[in-house]
Amino acid sequence: MSQNERDPNPEEMELDELREEIREIDRDIVELIARRTYVADSIAQVKELEGLPTTDSKQEERVMDRAGENAEHFDVDSNLVKAIFRLLIELNKVEQRSTR
Repeated sequence: MSQNERDPNPEEMELDELREEIREIDRDIVELIARRTYVADSIAQVKELEGLPTTDSKQEERVMDRAGENAEHFDVDSNLVKAIFRLLIELNKVEQRSTR
């Protein structure tokens, strides 16, 4: 299914339907954050077992570059997307430090 097939057509939808679409998207975003956090926790465990530092600036840079590329691909403000990813990375690092 292409992005255009999934996008609601505002002319054919009522306000309540559009708001329901937003609720579903919000739930999906939270689910993806939970999945990302779970994987980040697994990475933290591997880092601890291997004696690696919590912070990997080169990996963080790759994540930020990828976030910017994805933002451009979906025509979303890359600064906004990068700010969100910066927050996710920082939250994961705080969690990793607190469990060590």
